[in-house]
Amino acid sequence: MSQHWPTPPVPASEPPAGERAAAPEPPVAVTPEPLALTHEPLPSPVPEPDERPWWRRSLSILGVIGLLILKWGKAVLLLLPKAKLLTTSGTMLVSIAAYSLIWGWKFALGFVVLLFVHEMGHVIQLRREGIEASAPMFIPFLGAAVMAKSLGDDATAEARVGLAGPILGTLGALALLPVAIATDDHFWYALVFTGLFLNLFNLLPVVPLDGGRAMAALSPWMWFVGLFAMAVLAFTYPNPVIILILLFAIFETYKRWKARKSGDEAVNAYYRVKPAHRLAILGVYLALIVVCAVGMGLTFVERSIPA
Repeated sequence: MSQHWPTPPVPASEPPAGERAAAPEPPVAVTPEPLALTHEPLPSPVPEPDERPWWRRSLSILGVIGLLILKWGKAVLLLLPKAKLLTTSGTMLVSIAAYSLIWGWKFALGFVVLLFVHEMGHVIQLRREGIEASAPMFIPFLGAAVMAKSLGDDATAEARVGLAGPILGTLGALALLPVAIATDDHFWYALVFTGLFLNLFNLLPVVPLDGGRAMAALSPWMWFVGLFAMAVLAFTYPNPVIILILLFAIFETYKRWKARKSGDEAVNAYYRVKPAHRLAILGVYLALIVVCAVGMGLTFVERSIPA
């Protein structure tokens, strides 16, 4: 808001010496006539309707958002932990309020707590790897994120960090199963189902999801399988979040594959994994998929989520 200061008064000029001031004319009484005040609305411009299909309009908007995120996202993420207002508790409350608009506050609270448990798996494993990690920061409708300078010294460490989230997240969701069985309340079954689905979705073999982190140690070729799966998912169930993840995945896969093809010895050493470690990571990855899929089948209920 701009401030306009009053204009300083301009002093009146005095008449030259020797000249007599003219006698002032008598005032003339003027009867003011009432002004006719009319208000005619200005014609508002009518925009021409956008005849492009909805999916092309969505892609255009998401493309602009994606480019802005790619350009400024890293700087914003580095500044997030230093912002006093964007603490873990603050972003949790914002996310609960946002999800409450869809599911009601009870389910929103449970969902955000399950997200927190999932992200704490990453935080714990990062600190076990000797890497300083921030507390989870929640982003409404996009999940949560943990800030760290790296994901480990090699692809094996990256896989451990990536799988730690689904491991703890799956255990957190299954911990609610006894409550669902004891109460026979569909609310708890739905919450368990949603928590398992969250962790199963994160196991898709595409970066930046947790499954993509595991593929760094198993088979980086699987990133292209994950990209194809995400593209099919985005086409079958168009969703802004899925499309945004797909854009990130394309950028991250291209960057990583280009680095691998450069022949740099440090990059090759990063992706060098011992067979025993690869076998252990594969076992954990497949076990998580089976547990989440079976658990979802057992807890699925055909009814809307109660508010």
